[in-house]
Amino acid sequence: MDLDVHLGTGERDWEPTADGTLRVAIVGLGWWSRERVLPALADLDNCRATVGVSSSASKRERAVADWDSVEHALSYEEFDVGEAVDAYDAVYVCTPNALHLPHVETAARFGKAVLCEKPMEASVERAERLVAACEDADVPLMVGYRMQTDRACRAVRRLVDTGVVGDPVQIHGHMSQPIAEMFDDPSHWRLEPDLAGPGASVTDLGVYPINTTRFVLDADPTAVSASTWSGGSEWFDRVPDERASFQLEFPDGVTALCSVSQNAYKTAEFRVVGTAGEIRMRPGFFGDRENELLVSTGDGETTVTFEPADQMREVFCFFADRVLGGKPIPADGEHGLVDMRAVEAVYAAAEDGTRHQL
Repeated sequence: MDLDVHLGTGERDWEPTADGTLRVAIVGLGWWSRERVLPALADLDNCRATVGVSSSASKRERAVADWDSVEHALSYEEFDVGEAVDAYDAVYVCTPNALHLPHVETAARFGKAVLCEKPMEASVERAERLVAACEDADVPLMVGYRMQTDRACRAVRRLVDTGVVGDPVQIHGHMSQPIAEMFDDPSHWRLEPDLAGPGASVTDLGVYPINTTRFVLDADPTAVSASTWSGGSEWFDRVPDERASFQLEFPDGVTALCSVSQNAYKTAEFRVVGTAGEIRMRPGFFGDRENELLVSTGDGETTVTFEPADQMREVFCFFADRVLGGKPIPADGEHGLVDMRAVEAVYAAAEDGTRHQL
């Protein structure tokens, strides 16, 4: 089976074309920004970090010391009043979910483009305010969906779009990880409803199969049913979803069966079953590993391996090109609100045991 034209394993299916370099303020200098974002921006031609913002003086000092391009280190209060505002063109928000809104409002007030981590906020209502702040200020807003610029995931979308597996019938998406081994802190903000939102596994992990399904199908869900469970560990006493499973309904009878857990073996898979074949992407959502695509049709099976890609580097390159070139942003605020509403519907459906329309 010759699928090279659809897979494009070595190259992007988009390339940056805008001139210039976008200067970014990194708001939130937690482990993700320090270990994944700042290294990704170190040698990117069209985007660089020039400002670090954190409540921690030691983290601010370390960012300036470790990264030549970071010339200014600000507290959140200094960022809010506009110190060093001429040193950056855009803002990347990577703080706990419930803190996204005030930081985005600050960026919008100063006319800065925004790249906001997902989920956009801790509730739909706060996410709507976030989107409105950017719209009112007429500043670009992009939500950081890494899978939308991931080369393996984009290959799955092309395979589905060109009919290689026929008409989509079912999607299966799974993502799990042992959060207790990752942070060794039961008070971690992802387990705190006031900071994370209504849960832990769906808010943090469930957005991956939800948004990836939407991206691959180019469609939005119409209804959801769900179940959640907590009780295996005291870490999850404050949240309802140590484990969760849910089904999304899409137009034309397509369904997505999703499962997530913050207290399970680290693994992931995304599978599309169609009328004429199937595609499996493994491990799918973890960007630090090889991604293997298995394509099966009546003509046989083909396995293609994608080398590990720096997903944050791809996201920032894409974001910078869109902002510098004044190009449309597919994963904008309205796009992100669909996921926010789906996540809230998952929790509501699990709580009352009924199917919820979206």
